[in-house]
Amino acid sequence: MNGFEKQSLDEDAFGDKGLAGLKTFDAFPKTKASYTTPTRSGGQWTVLILCICTFFSYSELKTWWRGTENYHFSVEKGVSHDLQLNLDIVVDMPCEHLRVNIQDAAGDRILAGELLKREDTNWQLWMQQRNYESHNSHEYQTLSHEDADRLDEQEADSHVGHVLGEVRHNPRRKFPKGPRMRRGDKADACRIYGSLEGNKVQGDFHITARGHGYSENAPHLDHGSFNFSHMITELSFGPHYPNLMNPLDKTIAESDSHYYKFQYFLSVVPTIYSRGKGALEAYARAPEKRGRNTVFTNQYAATSQSGAIPESPMVTPGIFFKYNIEPILLLVSEERAGFLSLVIRVINTVSGVLVTGGWLYQITSWVGDVWGRRKNRSSEGYLTGKSAE
Repeated sequence: MNGFEKQSLDEDAFGDKGLAGLKTFDAFPKTKASYTTPTRSGGQWTVLILCICTFFSYSELKTWWRGTENYHFSVEKGVSHDLQLNLDIVVDMPCEHLRVNIQDAAGDRILAGELLKREDTNWQLWMQQRNYESHNSHEYQTLSHEDADRLDEQEADSHVGHVLGEVRHNPRRKFPKGPRMRRGDKADACRIYGSLEGNKVQGDFHITARGHGYSENAPHLDHGSFNFSHMITELSFGPHYPNLMNPLDKTIAESDSHYYKFQYFLSVVPTIYSRGKGALEAYARAPEKRGRNTVFTNQYAATSQSGAIPESPMVTPGIFFKYNIEPILLLVSEERAGFLSLVIRVINTVSGVLVTGGWLYQITSWVGDVWGRRKNRSSEGYLTGKSAE
Protein backbone atom coordinates (compact mmCIF):
# COMPACT_ATOMS: atom_id res chain seq x y z
CA MET A 1 0.00 0.00 0.00
CA ASN A 2 2.59 2.57 1.08
CA GLY A 3 6.09 2.93 2.55
CA PHE A 4 4.85 2.69 6.11
CA GLU A 5 3.98 -0.97 5.75
CA LYS A 6 7.43 -1.90 4.37
CA GLN A 7 9.25 -0.09 7.16
CA SER A 8 6.80 -1.32 9.84
CA LEU A 9 6.39 2.26 10.96
CA ASP A 10 10.04 2.47 12.03
CA GLU A 11 10.75 6.07 12.94
CA ASP A 12 14.49 5.57 12.31
CA ALA A 13 13.73 5.24 8.60
CA PHE A 14 12.75 8.92 8.56
CA GLY A 15 15.95 10.17 10.24
CA ASP A 16 19.39 11.04 8.81
CA LYS A 17 21.73 8.16 8.10
CA GLY A 18 25.31 9.34 8.49
CA LEU A 19 26.51 11.87 5.87
CA ALA A 20 23.39 11.46 3.78
CA GLY A 21 21.93 14.49 5.54
CA LEU A 22 24.53 16.72 3.95
CA LYS A 23 22.75 16.22 0.64
CA THR A 24 19.87 18.31 1.91
CA PHE A 25 22.17 21.11 3.13
CA ASP A 26 23.22 23.87 0.75
CA ALA A 27 24.88 27.06 2.01
CA PHE A 28 24.27 28.65 -1.40
CA PRO A 29 20.69 27.80 -2.35
CA LYS A 30 20.01 27.82 -6.06
CA THR A 31 16.91 28.13 -8.16
CA LYS A 32 15.75 24.89 -9.71
CA ALA A 33 16.48 24.51 -13.38
CA SER A 34 12.78 24.06 -14.15
CA TYR A 35 12.12 27.55 -12.78
CA THR A 36 14.70 29.29 -14.97
CA THR A 37 14.43 30.38 -18.58
CA PRO A 38 17.58 31.09 -20.65
CA THR A 39 17.49 34.47 -22.35
CA ARG A 40 19.63 36.09 -25.00
CA SER A 41 20.51 39.06 -22.78
CA GLY A 42 21.61 36.71 -20.00
CA GLY A 43 24.00 34.93 -22.36
CA GLN A 44 25.44 38.24 -23.55
CA TRP A 45 25.99 39.36 -19.96
CA THR A 46 27.72 36.04 -19.18
CA VAL A 47 30.13 36.43 -22.10
CA LEU A 48 30.82 40.05 -21.13
CA ILE A 49 31.56 39.15 -17.50
CA LEU A 50 33.85 36.31 -18.58
CA CYS A 51 35.79 38.68 -20.84
CA ILE A 52 36.14 41.23 -18.03
CA CYS A 53 37.30 38.54 -15.59
CA THR A 54 39.88 37.29 -18.10
CA PHE A 55 41.19 40.80 -18.72
CA PHE A 56 41.57 41.65 -15.03
CA SER A 57 43.11 38.26 -14.25
CA TYR A 58 45.69 38.76 -17.01
CA SER A 59 46.40 42.26 -15.74
CA GLU A 60 46.99 40.96 -12.22
CA LEU A 61 49.27 38.21 -13.52
CA LYS A 62 51.25 40.68 -15.62
CA THR A 63 51.67 43.08 -12.68
CA TRP A 64 52.78 40.24 -10.42
CA TRP A 65 55.25 38.95 -12.98
CA ARG A 66 56.75 42.40 -13.57
CA GLY A 67 57.03 43.10 -9.86
CA THR A 68 57.38 46.45 -8.17
CA GLU A 69 60.43 48.69 -7.96
CA ASN A 70 61.61 50.11 -4.67
CA TYR A 71 64.04 53.00 -4.36
CA HIS A 72 66.22 53.43 -1.31
CA PHE A 73 68.94 55.95 -0.55
CA SER A 74 71.80 55.12 1.74
CA VAL A 75 75.20 56.44 2.66
CA GLU A 76 77.85 54.61 0.68
CA LYS A 77 79.46 52.35 3.25
CA GLY A 78 82.02 50.67 1.07
CA VAL A 79 85.44 52.16 0.47
CA SER A 80 86.51 52.37 -3.15
CA HIS A 81 89.34 54.45 -4.52
CA ASP A 82 89.05 54.04 -8.29
CA LEU A 83 86.41 55.22 -10.71
CA GLN A 84 86.28 54.03 -14.30
CA LEU A 85 85.49 56.61 -16.95
CA ASN A 86 84.15 55.50 -20.35
CA LEU A 87 84.32 58.01 -23.18
CA ASP A 88 83.56 58.00 -26.89
CA ILE A 89 83.67 61.49 -28.40
CA VAL A 90 84.43 62.97 -31.82
CA VAL A 91 85.94 66.49 -31.95
CA ASP A 92 86.05 68.52 -35.15
CA MET A 93 89.82 68.98 -34.95
CA PRO A 94 92.77 66.78 -35.98
CA CYS A 95 94.13 64.51 -33.27
CA GLU A 96 97.56 66.13 -33.34
CA HIS A 97 96.01 69.44 -32.25
CA LEU A 98 94.21 68.08 -29.18
CA ARG A 99 95.32 67.46 -25.61
CA VAL A 100 93.30 65.27 -23.21
CA ASN A 101 93.90 65.35 -19.45
CA ILE A 102 92.27 64.70 -16.09
CA GLN A 103 93.00 66.69 -12.96
CA ASP A 104 91.23 65.69 -9.76
CA ALA A 105 90.84 67.08 -6.26
CA ALA A 106 93.61 64.78 -5.00
CA GLY A 107 96.07 66.76 -7.10
CA ASP A 108 96.77 63.93 -9.52
CA ARG A 109 97.05 64.73 -13.18
CA ILE A 110 96.34 61.86 -15.56
CA LEU A 111 97.47 62.11 -19.16
CA ALA A 112 94.26 60.64 -20.50
CA GLY A 113 95.44 61.20 -24.07
CA GLU A 114 98.01 58.45 -23.60
CA LEU A 115 95.50 56.01 -22.09
CA LEU A 116 92.61 56.60 -24.47
CA LYS A 117 92.61 55.61 -28.13
CA ARG A 118 92.71 58.22 -30.85
CA GLU A 119 91.47 57.72 -34.36
CA ASP A 120 91.66 60.17 -37.26
CA THR A 121 88.30 60.47 -38.92
CA ASN A 122 86.12 62.79 -40.96
CA TRP A 123 83.54 65.03 -39.30
CA GLN A 124 81.11 64.92 -42.21
CA LEU A 125 81.03 61.12 -42.13
CA TRP A 126 79.92 61.21 -38.50
CA MET A 127 77.34 63.89 -39.26
CA GLN A 128 75.96 61.81 -42.12
CA GLN A 129 75.74 58.79 -39.85
CA ARG A 130 74.02 60.98 -37.27
CA ASN A 131 71.49 62.19 -39.81
CA TYR A 132 70.81 58.64 -41.00
CA GLU A 133 70.30 57.27 -37.49
CA SER A 134 68.29 60.32 -36.46
CA HIS A 135 65.98 59.85 -39.47
CA ASN A 136 65.47 56.14 -38.74
CA SER A 137 65.54 55.84 -34.96
CA HIS A 138 65.68 59.41 -33.62
CA GLU A 139 68.56 58.53 -31.33
CA TYR A 140 70.59 61.71 -31.53
CA GLN A 141 69.74 65.14 -30.17
CA THR A 142 71.17 68.61 -30.14
CA LEU A 143 71.61 70.55 -26.94
CA SER A 144 68.81 72.93 -27.92
CA HIS A 145 66.22 70.26 -28.77
CA GLU A 146 65.38 67.14 -26.76
CA ASP A 147 64.07 64.20 -28.70
CA ALA A 148 61.07 62.44 -27.17
CA ASP A 149 62.22 58.97 -28.24
CA ARG A 150 65.60 59.49 -26.63
CA LEU A 151 63.98 60.52 -23.36
CA ASP A 152 61.79 57.41 -23.50
CA GLU A 153 64.93 55.29 -23.92
CA GLN A 154 66.49 56.97 -20.91
CA GLU A 155 63.33 56.31 -18.92
CA ALA A 156 63.46 52.63 -19.87
CA ASP A 157 67.07 52.43 -18.71
CA SER A 158 66.03 53.52 -15.24
CA HIS A 159 64.13 50.26 -14.66
CA VAL A 160 65.75 47.19 -13.16
CA GLY A 161 64.38 44.68 -15.66
CA HIS A 162 65.63 46.63 -18.66
CA VAL A 163 69.08 47.17 -17.17
CA LEU A 164 69.56 43.51 -16.25
CA GLY A 165 68.26 42.43 -19.65
CA GLU A 166 70.68 44.67 -21.54
CA VAL A 167 73.62 43.52 -19.45
CA ARG A 168 72.79 39.83 -19.93
CA HIS A 169 72.00 40.00 -23.63
CA ASN A 170 75.04 42.11 -24.46
CA PRO A 171 78.01 40.68 -22.54
CA ARG A 172 80.50 42.28 -24.95
CA ARG A 173 81.57 45.69 -23.77
CA LYS A 174 83.43 46.94 -26.81
CA PHE A 175 83.08 50.36 -28.34
CA PRO A 176 81.27 50.35 -31.70
CA LYS A 177 83.15 50.91 -34.92
CA GLY A 178 82.96 54.31 -36.54
CA PRO A 179 82.21 55.10 -40.19
CA ARG A 180 84.95 53.97 -42.58
CA MET A 181 86.80 56.70 -44.39
CA ARG A 182 86.73 56.56 -48.17
CA ARG A 183 89.42 57.59 -50.60
CA GLY A 184 89.49 61.34 -50.84
CA ASP A 185 88.02 61.97 -47.37
CA LYS A 186 90.06 64.41 -45.32
CA ALA A 187 90.98 63.46 -41.75
CA ASP A 188 89.82 66.71 -40.18
CA ALA A 189 88.37 65.28 -36.93
CA CYS A 190 89.51 63.08 -34.09
CA ARG A 191 87.68 60.27 -32.33
CA ILE A 192 88.75 59.77 -28.71
CA TYR A 193 87.42 56.63 -27.05
CA GLY A 194 88.22 54.05 -24.41
CA SER A 195 88.11 53.48 -20.65
CA LEU A 196 90.50 54.68 -17.98
CA GLU A 197 90.81 54.52 -14.21
CA GLY A 198 90.85 57.64 -12.07
CA ASN A 199 90.51 58.56 -8.42
CA LYS A 200 87.01 58.46 -7.01
CA VAL A 201 87.03 62.13 -6.10
CA GLN A 202 85.91 65.36 -7.65
CA GLY A 203 87.72 65.97 -10.90
CA ASP A 204 87.93 67.78 -14.20
CA PHE A 205 88.24 65.95 -17.50
CA HIS A 206 89.06 68.33 -20.31
CA ILE A 207 89.98 68.43 -23.97
CA THR A 208 92.03 71.48 -24.99
CA ALA A 209 94.16 72.60 -27.89
CA ARG A 210 97.89 72.17 -28.18
CA GLY A 211 99.80 74.83 -26.27
CA HIS A 212 96.75 75.99 -24.28
CA GLY A 213 96.06 75.13 -20.66
CA TYR A 214 99.43 73.47 -20.01
CA SER A 215 102.92 74.56 -20.81
CA GLU A 216 104.69 72.24 -23.26
CA ASN A 217 107.46 72.32 -25.77
CA ALA A 218 105.07 71.81 -28.71
CA PRO A 219 104.43 74.83 -30.96
CA HIS A 220 101.53 77.09 -30.08
CA LEU A 221 98.42 76.31 -32.16
CA ASP A 222 96.90 79.20 -34.07
CA HIS A 223 93.52 80.32 -32.74
CA GLY A 224 92.00 80.20 -36.20
CA SER A 225 92.39 76.41 -36.18
CA PHE A 226 90.19 75.95 -33.13
CA ASN A 227 86.92 74.13 -33.60
CA PHE A 228 85.62 72.35 -30.51
CA SER A 229 82.35 71.20 -32.06
CA HIS A 230 81.87 67.67 -30.83
CA MET A 231 79.64 64.62 -30.82
CA ILE A 232 79.39 62.53 -27.63
CA THR A 233 78.51 58.93 -28.38
CA GLU A 234 79.00 57.76 -24.81
CA LEU A 235 80.05 59.19 -21.47
CA SER A 236 79.58 56.95 -18.43
CA PHE A 237 81.17 56.11 -15.11
CA GLY A 238 81.77 52.62 -13.76
CA PRO A 239 81.61 49.34 -15.72
CA HIS A 240 81.17 49.86 -19.44
CA TYR A 241 77.63 48.94 -20.56
CA PRO A 242 77.42 50.35 -24.11
CA ASN A 243 73.71 49.63 -24.54
CA LEU A 244 72.56 51.68 -21.56
CA MET A 245 71.62 55.29 -22.21
CA ASN A 246 73.25 58.08 -20.18
CA PRO A 247 72.24 61.75 -20.07
CA LEU A 248 75.00 62.95 -22.43
CA ASP A 249 75.04 59.94 -24.75
CA LYS A 250 74.38 60.75 -28.42
CA THR A 251 74.68 64.50 -27.90
CA ILE A 252 75.95 66.99 -30.48
CA ALA A 253 77.22 70.49 -29.75
CA GLU A 254 78.44 72.82 -32.51
CA SER A 255 79.87 76.32 -32.53
CA ASP A 256 80.84 78.82 -35.23
CA SER A 257 83.23 80.62 -32.89
CA HIS A 258 86.84 79.45 -32.69
CA TYR A 259 87.45 80.58 -29.13
CA TYR A 260 84.65 78.68 -27.43
CA LYS A 261 84.30 76.88 -24.12
CA PHE A 262 81.93 73.95 -23.58
CA GLN A 263 81.32 73.12 -19.92
CA TYR A 264 79.41 70.17 -18.48
CA PHE A 265 78.73 69.77 -14.77
CA LEU A 266 78.07 66.19 -13.69
CA SER A 267 76.79 64.82 -10.36
CA VAL A 268 77.69 61.13 -10.16
CA VAL A 269 75.61 58.85 -7.92
CA PRO A 270 76.66 55.21 -7.32
CA THR A 271 73.70 52.96 -8.15
CA ILE A 272 72.82 49.30 -7.58
CA TYR A 273 70.17 47.56 -9.69
CA SER A 274 69.01 44.36 -8.02
CA ARG A 275 66.23 41.86 -8.68
CA GLY A 276 64.80 40.33 -5.54
CA LYS A 277 65.24 41.25 -1.93
CA GLY A 278 68.58 41.91 -0.35
CA ALA A 279 70.18 44.68 -2.40
CA LEU A 280 72.19 45.81 0.61
CA GLU A 281 73.36 42.27 1.25
CA ALA A 282 74.44 41.97 -2.38
CA TYR A 283 76.37 45.21 -2.07
CA ALA A 284 78.24 43.88 0.97
CA ARG A 285 79.33 40.69 -0.81
CA ALA A 286 82.62 40.33 -2.57
CA PRO A 287 82.45 41.09 -6.33
CA GLU A 288 83.09 37.46 -7.29
CA LYS A 289 80.14 36.33 -5.11
CA ARG A 290 77.60 38.70 -6.58
CA GLY A 291 74.98 37.08 -8.76
CA ARG A 292 73.69 37.95 -12.21
CA ASN A 293 70.69 39.67 -10.67
CA THR A 294 72.79 42.56 -9.40
CA VAL A 295 74.40 45.34 -11.43
CA PHE A 296 76.72 47.95 -9.92
CA THR A 297 77.07 51.13 -11.92
CA ASN A 298 76.78 54.91 -11.65
CA GLN A 299 74.18 57.40 -12.74
CA TYR A 300 74.76 61.09 -13.21
CA ALA A 301 72.82 64.28 -13.78
CA ALA A 302 74.24 66.77 -16.26
CA THR A 303 73.92 70.50 -16.83
CA SER A 304 75.79 72.60 -19.37
CA GLN A 305 77.03 76.17 -19.58
CA SER A 306 78.78 77.04 -22.81
CA GLY A 307 79.61 80.17 -24.73
CA ALA A 308 82.20 82.17 -26.61
CA ILE A 309 85.06 83.58 -24.51
CA PRO A 310 87.51 86.44 -25.15
CA GLU A 311 90.88 85.57 -26.64
CA SER A 312 92.96 85.95 -23.52
CA PRO A 313 95.82 83.88 -22.07
CA MET A 314 93.88 83.76 -18.79
CA VAL A 315 91.00 81.82 -20.32
CA THR A 316 91.36 78.39 -21.96
CA PRO A 317 88.93 77.23 -24.67
CA GLY A 318 87.98 73.60 -24.95
CA ILE A 319 85.58 70.93 -23.68
CA PHE A 320 85.41 70.53 -19.89
CA PHE A 321 83.61 67.86 -17.89
CA LYS A 322 83.55 68.73 -14.19
CA TYR A 323 82.27 65.79 -12.17
CA ASN A 324 81.49 65.44 -8.50
CA ILE A 325 80.98 62.13 -6.65
CA GLU A 326 77.93 62.26 -4.40
CA PRO A 327 78.33 60.56 -0.99
CA ILE A 328 75.07 58.63 -1.33
CA LEU A 329 74.12 55.27 -2.73
CA LEU A 330 70.94 54.61 -4.71
CA LEU A 331 69.44 51.13 -4.41
CA VAL A 332 66.87 50.19 -7.05
CA SER A 333 65.40 46.77 -6.37
CA GLU A 334 62.69 44.86 -8.21
CA GLU A 335 60.65 42.62 -5.92
CA ARG A 336 57.79 40.24 -6.58
CA ALA A 337 55.08 39.20 -4.12
CA GLY A 338 54.41 35.54 -3.29
CA PHE A 339 52.27 33.26 -5.46
CA LEU A 340 49.64 32.97 -2.70
CA SER A 341 49.23 36.74 -2.78
CA LEU A 342 48.62 36.55 -6.54
CA VAL A 343 45.94 33.86 -6.06
CA ILE A 344 44.16 35.94 -3.42
CA ARG A 345 44.21 39.04 -5.62
CA VAL A 346 42.84 37.14 -8.61
CA ILE A 347 40.06 35.54 -6.52
CA ASN A 348 39.09 38.92 -5.06
CA THR A 349 39.09 40.51 -8.49
CA VAL A 350 36.99 37.78 -10.12
CA SER A 351 34.55 37.70 -7.18
CA GLY A 352 34.09 41.44 -7.33
CA VAL A 353 33.40 41.33 -11.07
CA LEU A 354 30.86 38.50 -10.66
CA VAL A 355 28.99 40.25 -7.85
CA THR A 356 29.00 43.59 -9.63
CA GLY A 357 27.94 41.96 -12.90
CA GLY A 358 25.05 40.18 -11.13
CA TRP A 359 23.82 43.42 -9.63
CA LEU A 360 24.03 45.24 -12.94
CA TYR A 361 22.17 42.43 -14.69
CA GLN A 362 19.39 42.48 -12.12
CA ILE A 363 19.10 46.26 -12.27
CA THR A 364 18.99 46.31 -16.07
CA SER A 365 16.40 43.48 -16.07
CA TRP A 366 14.25 45.37 -13.58
CA VAL A 367 14.51 48.58 -15.59
CA GLY A 368 13.60 46.66 -18.74
CA ASP A 369 10.54 45.08 -17.10
CA VAL A 370 9.32 48.44 -15.76
CA TRP A 371 9.82 50.08 -19.11
CA GLY A 372 8.02 47.23 -20.87
CA ARG A 373 4.98 47.36 -18.53
CA ARG A 374 4.73 51.11 -18.89
CA LYS A 375 4.91 50.84 -22.65
CA ASN A 376 2.21 48.14 -22.73
CA ARG A 377 -0.02 50.15 -20.40
CA SER A 378 0.16 53.21 -22.64
CA SER A 379 -0.82 51.13 -25.68
CA GLU A 380 -4.00 49.66 -24.08
CA GLY A 381 -7.49 51.12 -24.98
CA TYR A 382 -10.23 52.32 -22.56
CA LEU A 383 -13.95 51.35 -22.57
CA THR A 384 -16.34 54.28 -23.14
CA GLY A 385 -19.67 52.49 -22.43
CA LYS A 386 -21.11 53.41 -25.87
CA SER A 387 -22.29 50.64 -28.14
CA ALA A 388 -21.53 50.70 -31.77
CA GLU A 389 -24.54 51.33 -34.01
